[in-house]
Amino acid sequence: MGEVYLAWDTKLDRKIAIKILPPELGENKDRLRRFEQEAKAASALNHPNIITIYEIEQVDSLNLIVTELIEGQTLRARMLSASLRLPVILDIAIQTAGALSAAHGSSIVHRDIKPENIMIRQDGIVKVLDFGLAKLTAGSSGEVVSTEAPTRPVVYTDPNVVMGTALYMSPEQACGSAVDARTDIFSLGVVMYEMLTGRLPFEGSTTREVLASVLSDKEPQPLARYSRDATPELERIVSKALRKDREQRYQTAKDLLLDLQNLKQQLDFESRLERSIPPDASSSTPLTPASSVEASSTAAISSATTTPLKQRRWSLAIGLALLIVAGAIFVFNQYAARSNAINSIAVLPLTNASNDPNSEYLSDGITESIISNLSQIPQLKVMARSTVFHFKGKEIDPREVGRQLGVQAVMSGRLLRQGDHLIVRTELLNVGDGTQLWGGEYDRELSNVLGLQQDISREISEKLRLKLTGEEQKRLTGRDPTNEEAYEFYLRGRYFWNKRTAEGLSKAIEQFQQAINRDPNYALGHVGLADSYSLLEEYAGVPSTETLPKARAAADRALAINDSLSEAHSASGIIFQQMWRWTETVEEYNRAINLNPNYPTAHHFLSIYFRAQGQLEDSLREIKRAQELDPLSSVIGQNVAEIYLIKNDLNSAIAQSQQIIELDPNFPGAHDELGFAYLKARRNEEATAEFQKTVELSGRAARYLGDLGYCLAVTGKRAEAQAILKELEEKYERREAVGQYLAAVHSGLGDKDKAFEWLQKDAERGSGIRMPFVRWWFAFEEIRSDPRYSDLLKRIGLKP
Repeated sequence: MGEVYLAWDTKLDRKIAIKILPPELGENKDRLRRFEQEAKAASALNHPNIITIYEIEQVDSLNLIVTELIEGQTLRARMLSASLRLPVILDIAIQTAGALSAAHGSSIVHRDIKPENIMIRQDGIVKVLDFGLAKLTAGSSGEVVSTEAPTRPVVYTDPNVVMGTALYMSPEQACGSAVDARTDIFSLGVVMYEMLTGRLPFEGSTTREVLASVLSDKEPQPLARYSRDATPELERIVSKALRKDREQRYQTAKDLLLDLQNLKQQLDFESRLERSIPPDASSSTPLTPASSVEASSTAAISSATTTPLKQRRWSLAIGLALLIVAGAIFVFNQYAARSNAINSIAVLPLTNASNDPNSEYLSDGITESIISNLSQIPQLKVMARSTVFHFKGKEIDPREVGRQLGVQAVMSGRLLRQGDHLIVRTELLNVGDGTQLWGGEYDRELSNVLGLQQDISREISEKLRLKLTGEEQKRLTGRDPTNEEAYEFYLRGRYFWNKRTAEGLSKAIEQFQQAINRDPNYALGHVGLADSYSLLEEYAGVPSTETLPKARAAADRALAINDSLSEAHSASGIIFQQMWRWTETVEEYNRAINLNPNYPTAHHFLSIYFRAQGQLEDSLREIKRAQELDPLSSVIGQNVAEIYLIKNDLNSAIAQSQQIIELDPNFPGAHDELGFAYLKARRNEEATAEFQKTVELSGRAARYLGDLGYCLAVTGKRAEAQAILKELEEKYERREAVGQYLAAVHSGLGDKDKAFEWLQKDAERGSGIRMPFVRWWFAFEEIRSDPRYSDLLKRIGLKP
């Protein structure tokens, strides 16, 4: 929401905090509205457990909030630093519930209660922060204030938009439904459960899985399963706060607060009572330490010879039991020693500490190479590049990232470039207990960057206690022998290729070609060239008749050099797919997956192949597998939503699209899928708004202009659709569009002849990347009953 600065109030001689919305974000009306909303919501509150707002100002182009300075640590940091004792947990919960009760009394719902928004001062006082998602409600009734109400200003957020942090969302919030005070109670219940057990009540390896768990009928595991402190009353309180039906939940934070206070008083009384009873030494029996189990059992057996028969039998039974326990402990320890290998990891982007933008390709490239190397190990689940790069440039807690991604270990690090020297510091963290598994520092010449990433990959595999075969070792550290200079150009090429823009692809081709010039036998350089040429039609509008021969030649060269590269077979598959050579397509994808089951792009592309063949269940299975490996990939998430749309599961399509937008609001594809979902649901105004947003975010890209034109056409706005057609025709002449985008608009206008005319142009032109989409793309539903549709499918090698 903004940047926070420590400041000094010269008038009142005190430290304060200033939150500033950056100028470029101030131009974003939604960000500015939420920023002002936070200030207004929090400034209306006066409570010792809520951050105090001193003033809100606008200075030149800067919007800022001045608040009290809270010196302490977040609840998240407190939980990570040490296990919390029950009295401390209850104290934090009571103070937080008190803050919520005060906020709800002023008709303000926080909507983002989580450990990061709860601070604990050095004197133990709890402060609730960040009312950036606050929403005013109408008193205690829980109903949102009507937009017609003339007597008071009310802050609103868009309907059906999921806002907040997924791990702490209530079911109604996850659905995008209207929320009330009971939403905050549910979130506080999640926080209490986490404080007590060290885990979340609703878990999953992806955001979608967490939301699915929240929305399902599945209830959390009992507290007693994980916490010794879970009394029946505490179990009841937390369980009631976590009721998925809000009618069964605590109806007010005040009720929750009273139950927590009563429980604390009861536990305090029992503790004082226990301390007041003198210990009875004659009846007490000391506990036997685990380390002396065998000695105790031996003593018990030997004493049997000097006791009466009944006592001897009893002692013998005890001794035998202790021996069994000792044996069980031994077996368990042996099993644990063998089974504690970590089998999932996220490699976070290395921080570029050089303050030199020209070194960014090194930090990104080395990170990507480590991910690529580790993903060659079949027994290791490795989060994909597009997922971990969501955290690039952010102040994050690696352990929290690991929990969000559902992995057991997280690697983080910093890269410093000093002339021709590289200094890289890395740390491998155990997400479960926060311990450091390994830390390394590398000081290398820039010319040895390839050896650097290989060394890091090898040491990580060793610290994770993975037993590798000789072939896996070879894949891990010796996948592509080449000179260092070629590898550096390759890193630059991938840096530009990942931008997915026409300019980025052009620069990527230059860098990959430089790598190949340095080493003609550099297989990955040829793969990068193939990947770039295969995307040029979609992102730059260059006809595939020009690009595919170059892409095919590059992929074939890579395979001739090294046939064991999964990336090379995946690149080859997408090229065959654009050439409509379907048998070779599926063979290459299967080969890529056999070589590296952890490569999400291969599963993604195979899903598209199945869609072209009309095998929707197979397509859904493969894209789900890709999403497991790359849970935060926007484009993979978009494809999941697309299949839901094809299956006419509109609710799932809307939920999936909204989840992508929550993570990446500027990703055009998510708005595009949401637009089609709304259009199918006959929510025409919302659909049009989403398509317009898509066009705006994409810089008026042709592929999204076609979808907007189709929407305008089918909703009766023919003149506006005709204007879109004119713009697309101009782009087509400039080789910035394919005919399918114009065909979509004509289909919406009911002009089937024109639609087929443009599709035939694509077929004659050999426009391979989009032609198979005619089988499922939503804009062509109106023409699929025409005999020309079957003829078109046969022309590109598909069965009608």
